[in-house]
Amino acid sequence: MNLLFYIGVVLIWGTTWFAILFQLGEVDPLISIIYRFAIAAVTLMVYCLLTRRDLRLSLKDHLFMVLLGLFLFSLNYWLFYVAELHLTSGLVAVVFSTMVIWNILFGALFIGTPVRPMVVFGAALGLLGICLVFWPELAALEISDGGVIGLLLSLGATVSASLGNITSARNQIWGIPVIQANAWGMTYGTALMIIVALLGGKEFTFQATIPYIVSLLYLALFGSVFAFGMYLTLIGRIGADRAAYTTLLFPIVALALSTIFEGYRGSAGALVGVALILAGNFMVLKKRKEVASG
Repeated sequence: MNLLFYIGVVLIWGTTWFAILFQLGEVDPLISIIYRFAIAAVTLMVYCLLTRRDLRLSLKDHLFMVLLGLFLFSLNYWLFYVAELHLTSGLVAVVFSTMVIWNILFGALFIGTPVRPMVVFGAALGLLGICLVFWPELAALEISDGGVIGLLLSLGATVSASLGNITSARNQIWGIPVIQANAWGMTYGTALMIIVALLGGKEFTFQATIPYIVSLLYLALFGSVFAFGMYLTLIGRIGADRAAYTTLLFPIVALALSTIFEGYRGSAGALVGVALILAGNFMVLKKRKEVASG
């Protein structure tokens, strides 16, 4: 089941970039993100009610649901949205891939997760690989005011997402099921983004076209309800450090789709980078297999 969840997360989040392309146009991206998580939150709440899952939480746990919504379902998306005004998506992907390191650090700092050398080495290989894959964009980066702002925003978004990962791990340690936590977290995250949109004077428009609606539903149901459900379950099962390695893999799926649909042609360096990412993935997950068999 863990392997199926792992593959599912990589494949779904590796294809969401394609769906996001159909979200760009008449509707402000922040508003589209609000629609996405509002649909996801309502879906999870209704599912919990229909299946009679207990949605009651203590005030303390609700505070952690607010943190989950802030870090994982709102702040990080908003920062990435602003960052991509200054950086290419490839550079943002490189920065985001450092989440595997942040998860190792924050996991050890906040919830006492042991630092596993094999995971650290595999993560280092993967980071080197992702840098090789996106080397042309890294080499073209100009450290101008806009470039520095974009890097800082991307780093802030990544740190935010990592803190959201650790918050989810804490919630699971305290016995809060992932589905209920995501239902509340996405509800609070949506509310926070609505506040940001209102303060920023954003207009709540909607594009009533089939591509926009279909892509929005895909992002809400598959990219949010299912993918986050599987990913955060993996955090509880195999650890935030290992689960975060998916962030190094789904850009590869995105590039594979770009090769098919957009004529992308990878360089020799990119192929070496992919090999390093796969090798690092093997090392990160191999440790888990040894523990299970021992």
